[in-house]
Amino acid sequence: MVSRLRVHGLTISLDGYAAGPSQSLEHPMGVGVDGLHAWVIGTRAWLSSHGMEGGEEGTLDDTFAAAGQDGIGATIMGRNMFGPVRGPWPVEAWNGWWGS
Repeated sequence: MVSRLRVHGLTISLDGYAAGPSQSLEHPMGVGVDGLHAWVIGTRAWLSSHGMEGGEEGTLDDTFAAAGQDGIGATIMGRNMFGPVRGPWPVEAWNGWWGS
């Protein structure tokens, strides 16, 4: 059996950015990035994957967002998915971008 790697659910601007500058606890995706990911945040697929209800259903955006979740056995995340830490890991009581 051959393993497959699939990059999914990644929005990139035309000039190659997936996050904004000045990432912080208050701005986990950086400053001014809201519009970049707006297409997916209102979909039923995205909201349900984050434990929420509602959202647009049956739209092209919802269909695409849902397809990005099909057949996923594991998600490999880099260090930056857990916080704005650079350099050595400090000892903090912080639980990550999405809380405990």
